[in-house]
Amino acid sequence: MLFLPSPSSLTFFHHHHLLPPRLLFTNAIKTATKDQNNKTHTIRNTKIKKSTRMMSTNLPTSSPSPLEQDEQQHLLLNQVLKYHNQTKHSLTNYARGPHGLDWANQPNPFRRYLPSPLLPLQHHPTLKDQNDENNPPLYPPLFLSLPPPKPVSSTTLSQFLYDSLSLSAWKTTSFSTWSLRVNPSSGNLHPTESYIISPSISSLSDSPFVAHYAPKQHALELRTQIPSNFFQFFPENSFLVGFSSIFWRESWKYGERAFRYCNHDIGHAIGAVSFAAATLGWDVRLLDGLGFSDLQNAMGLGFYPPMEIPSRHVQGRFPELEFEHPDCLLLVFPNNSPQFSIDYTTLRSAFGEYSSLDWKGKPNSLSKDHVCWDIIYRTAEAVKKPMAVEPRFSVNAFRSSALISEGLYKDLTVREVVRKRRSAVDMDGVHVMERETFYQILLHCLPSGSQDAGEKQGKQLAFPYRVLPWDSEIHAVLFVHRVKELPKGLYFLVRNDAHFDSLKKATRSEFEWEKPEGCPAVLPLYRLAKGNLQRLSKQLSCHQDIASDGCFSLGMVARFEPTLHEKNVWMYPRLFWESGILGQVLYLEAHAVGISATGIGCYFDDAVHDILGLNGSEFQSLYHFTVGSPVLDKRIMSLPAYPGPDIDA
Repeated sequence: MLFLPSPSSLTFFHHHHLLPPRLLFTNAIKTATKDQNNKTHTIRNTKIKKSTRMMSTNLPTSSPSPLEQDEQQHLLLNQVLKYHNQTKHSLTNYARGPHGLDWANQPNPFRRYLPSPLLPLQHHPTLKDQNDENNPPLYPPLFLSLPPPKPVSSTTLSQFLYDSLSLSAWKTTSFSTWSLRVNPSSGNLHPTESYIISPSISSLSDSPFVAHYAPKQHALELRTQIPSNFFQFFPENSFLVGFSSIFWRESWKYGERAFRYCNHDIGHAIGAVSFAAATLGWDVRLLDGLGFSDLQNAMGLGFYPPMEIPSRHVQGRFPELEFEHPDCLLLVFPNNSPQFSIDYTTLRSAFGEYSSLDWKGKPNSLSKDHVCWDIIYRTAEAVKKPMAVEPRFSVNAFRSSALISEGLYKDLTVREVVRKRRSAVDMDGVHVMERETFYQILLHCLPSGSQDAGEKQGKQLAFPYRVLPWDSEIHAVLFVHRVKELPKGLYFLVRNDAHFDSLKKATRSEFEWEKPEGCPAVLPLYRLAKGNLQRLSKQLSCHQDIASDGCFSLGMVARFEPTLHEKNVWMYPRLFWESGILGQVLYLEAHAVGISATGIGCYFDDAVHDILGLNGSEFQSLYHFTVGSPVLDKRIMSLPAYPGPDIDA
């Protein structure tokens, strides 16, 4: 995922002698409409108003008055906007990062809690056995309905982790060997750590427990045992999955922009878990009523003292940078469970007692020396979700997604798709996608699934988006290059109809906003302009050929500052989570139809906005993606995931 050159390896725009994006866009549209008027255009620098206030690292700890609370929220929002603006790549400058890669201090991608007891899990065949009744379901039907739920056991928990967070292969050349995982990660750096909070499971633990998942061993590290009555809060056969992020793993390569990528990875992990759970008939829901300290207690992550954030980025020995930032807890439960509610107040109280439990093991050291990019940690502080927020919990009925034809997909099980998923490094620039395949992929990108007459997209009811409790805030602008019987050009997928008028008003007045030919009535896809935009899409994605050589590429556009105002600043990382889940669907859709995809985190933020005509920060681009036929590097050999070589890579 995220084929991103490090900033030091990129050549700036003016060294390429390329046309500015707006001129590339204008020329492409003129060619499509046979308008040969040769006017000179220059790029308009879109500047978002910068905050003049800085966040204090010593935020009030006592209960603030309403006025103080408003002031505090203002400071936190300014910190988030400061981070987002400061970490944008531009045509003449990249976000701050290392000038080279310090290979001697590359972080270990595998966290261990030695000497915690290691509980081995079972392995499962990737290829389906025609005579095996336990084969995972085929890929397309998963979007229509979930299969009957299986009980939680050593076998099913092993399968769940094997199909979501485990190693998928090892790769080797004459120079190096490295591992790949089922869940993608920017730069294959894997800042995401995962935890299981489970009831007692025969052959694993006689008591309910908290365990850290060790993907290299495909095993659970037992961290502690928890009270036997804990799972009274949840339906029978439920368990929890926790995610945390080690920012240092990403910032080692990408510097200040790493906070964005860590949260992309959380979204991909949530998506990966949702798919693996669905094959077992399990539903997944984010427990978003929990605060930062609740998550820290639940996963036993209080072993590092609070970090004193420096006033600027500094290099040295900072073992506290290897701490895990608790991100979220997911409830995994049988899809046919009767309606239930969760008392967050009581649940928080239970997690509050976890600090007195007997936690086993200490985290291993990942690097000898570090670089602290201070703005990452200031922003992480600003977006910490407090306690006593969003006390309500609900589960909506499963909504199926529209299916044009199962024949558009290969005859693959979900396991075959997720374990064969790879991030393409190059696209062939030749393959042409069928129009129906393109529409089908986009139908599976809709948060509300199949809608009845008069209903609109927005509420996240369809698989796998139903894991999130908020209405969709992410849309997609598409650069269509090679789709049969579909004109090349710029298109827009509106994933929340409530935003349509705002989007149309915020973008260029000359855009068409017309439904393309053959587009299903339930698909809110609109053509903005015709034209060959291959050079433009390449330039916008940091001059990477992969953005122009596929069948189509896209940018994920978030309703940005209004969301932070309406739902609070902790939505900032959650916007990246939502884009990561959408990215996970694009990955799996591409592989399920027999091609490939990759996420692109390196793009010129405001140049993208300029092409769309966006001003200010009402809408912002958060993630790019490309889908097409991959070019395989025959110099790289594949090795089985298990047993793998005895190296940490």
